[in-house]
Amino acid sequence: MEQKEETLSTRRIFEGKIINLRVEEVKLPDGRTATREIVEHPGGVSIVAVKDNGNILLVKQYRKPAEEALLEIPAGKLEYGEDPEVCAKRELLEETGYEAGYIKHLMTFFTTPGFSNEKMYLYFAKNLVKHTAHPDEDEFLEVYEYTPENLLEMILQNQIKDSKTIIGILYYLKMRNSL
Repeated sequence: MEQKEETLSTRRIFEGKIINLRVEEVKLPDGRTATREIVEHPGGVSIVAVKDNGNILLVKQYRKPAEEALLEIPAGKLEYGEDPEVCAKRELLEETGYEAGYIKHLMTFFTTPGFSNEKMYLYFAKNLVKHTAHPDEDEFLEVYEYTPENLLEMILQNQIKDSKTIIGILYYLKMRNSL
């Protein structure tokens, strides 16, 4: 049986600044039909930014959907049609005040494919040069730096709860000798 769903109809429910919502009726592989609620998102970038001393930059900000302040690697939303690497450089500078002398794409993943098409592009950045941060006017960020070992312990102690941050830190810890 082929693992594919055929779209029979699409209905737009909401169009917003960050997301859109559509409902689709689909034909399942066995011929039955089902309804899918899909959040459309332009995608985003996240950056594991490593300073010369080996510490990794994180930002802390309040996330209303989670109802708490979370520690996260720097990240941001892609503009439609924007190159992810350009976005990663911009977001790193805006959120942390650091410019990357070297940046490399590590991997791409779907954040929540059960209901969203959001694709996250994960980058590694080093050779950081300090400038001034310029967060968006509705962003209130605090920048911190941690050793990779501290971050691993924070993940294991459930002090870091953001999935892109967990993925980015664990990827970096596994691959840092080859980056």
